[in-house]
Amino acid sequence: MALYQINKGINKPIEFKGLKAQYIGYLAVGLVLLLIVFAVMYIVGVPVISCIIIISVLGSGLFYQVFKLSHKYGEHGLMKKAAKRYLPNHLKFTTRNIFLKLKK
Repeated sequence: MALYQINKGINKPIEFKGLKAQYIGYLAVGLVLLLIVFAVMYIVGVPVISCIIIISVLGSGLFYQVFKLSHKYGEHGLMKKAAKRYLPNHLKFTTRNIFLKLKK
């Protein structure tokens, strides 16, 4: 009988109901923003039924988009896609000294 429990979930990404890694945070931030939008609309004087319908539509869109991104890009894919924008399309060299020094 072992004295220590073995944690077999080490180095696995956080996952909740199919959402992976940072997408859980994106969904949480989106829901907080929707709550703030609801409060502002309510304070401004928009009817409650209209507020609920608008927030429900926006919330559904938020869930759909976040789950779509999570399934399409996975744990690190969205960050890799964002980083790929900063890669140059081509390199321009005015001299070939760089390549000549590689031989030595």
